[in-house]
Amino acid sequence: MSSKPFQFKQFTVQQDRCAMKIGTDGVLLGAWASIDHSPGSILDIGAGTGIISLMLAQRSEAFQIDAIEIEENAYEQAVENFEASDWGDRLFCYHADFDEFVEEMQDEEQYDLIISNPPFYSEDYKSGDQNRDQARFADALPLSELIPGTSLLLSENGHFDIIIPFSEEEYAIQIAQNSGLFPRKITRVKGNSEAPIKRSLISFQKANTTPEIDELIIEISRHHYTEDYKNLVQDFYLKL
Repeated sequence: MSSKPFQFKQFTVQQDRCAMKIGTDGVLLGAWASIDHSPGSILDIGAGTGIISLMLAQRSEAFQIDAIEIEENAYEQAVENFEASDWGDRLFCYHADFDEFVEEMQDEEQYDLIISNPPFYSEDYKSGDQNRDQARFADALPLSELIPGTSLLLSENGHFDIIIPFSEEEYAIQIAQNSGLFPRKITRVKGNSEAPIKRSLISFQKANTTPEIDELIIEISRHHYTEDYKNLVQDFYLKL
């Protein structure tokens, strides 16, 4: 996987020191995440390169965009990417463990939008690269910790937006309900029209309403993208 800087329309992301390089999931979440409620404060859990925070800085007027990253190299890279962007005064990264962050912040900080592209490989296999494994495997930040912790940091009318494997969708919704969060929108993602559903983008809120459910197909054929996908990401990618 390339370690070259990734050039977007309005910013560049260095990724040579990050175990997890920029991929479709992060860009999808950054482009899809809900800002219709005009969030003033945003929290990105497991920031990696900082790509999602940067996308939301470009898309929104939020005055405060905080990120958390536990892995030291990724944390340093996110800080570097934030400082090099046009929005450095609105972006801040904490080098922190999520549980400790929740414990410290829950009584003093509430966020209008919380986003996470969490680690999701829960198989027994480990690559042997500790940083990459920490970024990739669900035991580093399981949904059973992520979702309840998030509910403590979310403002009353806030949204918690996440991208996970479709196979985890029901499990995530169940954990969320136990934490007082309910799906407001679900977008199921397929690589092409014939492919199985691969990912679920879910936006949670504290109000229990009937969720809006739709589907996003990325490609018509290899490197021939659907209009829906192009419309979603056109403000970011230089070429589609």
